[in-house]
Amino acid sequence: MPPKKEDAPAGEPKQDVNDTKPSAVPSKRKAKSNDAPAKAPRRSARGATQVQPDPIALINYLISPESLDSCRPKDEIEDVKNRGSGWRTYSSLTFSPFEELMCAVILSRPISHGLGLRSIRTLLNHPYNLTTPKKIRDGGFESVIKAVNEARTQHRQKTAEELVILADAVVDHLGDGDEDVNLEKVQRECDHDWEKEKEMLKKHVKGLGKTGLDIFGRRIQSHWPELYPFADQRTLSGLQKLGLPSTAEELKTQLDDHWSELNLQGINGNDDEKKRKVFVQVLERAVGVDLEGNADGVRAEATPGTKND
Repeated sequence: MPPKKEDAPAGEPKQDVNDTKPSAVPSKRKAKSNDAPAKAPRRSARGATQVQPDPIALINYLISPESLDSCRPKDEIEDVKNRGSGWRTYSSLTFSPFEELMCAVILSRPISHGLGLRSIRTLLNHPYNLTTPKKIRDGGFESVIKAVNEARTQHRQKTAEELVILADAVVDHLGDGDEDVNLEKVQRECDHDWEKEKEMLKKHVKGLGKTGLDIFGRRIQSHWPELYPFADQRTLSGLQKLGLPSTAEELKTQLDDHWSELNLQGINGNDDEKKRKVFVQVLERAVGVDLEGNADGVRAEATPGTKND
């Protein structure tokens, strides 16, 4: 009995390699049966329809604590987990105007967003706690460069120098003494005019250009109502990727129209203050989500029935 021929791999036609004679009867193509079940169309992940939640559901998710990890780099998530909720981070939105100005200077440097955030955490938390002009001036350059070195960031020397110069500028030009963190002198001298305030800050704060002023302006409007509503182009891009309004005015209008539907737990102040704080929080979370590449995940989290198990 001749040995049994090996089956060809699945999907390939079987053929006797020794048989070279043409078939006497031409093979007929098998007709497709109408009774055969139709195959489901293949869906490409790249071409899949994006989930788009209700805008108010999305905003409520963004202003909730549950969205924070979607806005943070991995090392910050680990920091908070290891050090506790009292560990101050840029995404916590609890900074004074002086601290916001410090952060704008740091984030203006040509470094990655993650390195910038790590520098901010290191400078503002224990053991350095460089949270006022006085603390920076008392510690001097040595204290600041030590903190920056611990953050393992780039451009350490220049960053440390600029922060020391910033503390001096607040005492000499922008504030009311070395303990002032509110910078109300800037508002008073500029008649609460953001265009004039920008010029004053740019004049006295070394290293603060357009990018830094955009960052500062985006966040300081929770303290300074003269800016509200303000959103820079970088932030508007993040909002668009989430499917939210693409201008500051439209976002403000949406928040006003649906104010009673928002979950404002943990947001303090009168109604005007709360509206500015929510506005800033939405902007900041949208930027963070965009920088971390988590827009699709956030849309899914905010849409009932699409959350991954």
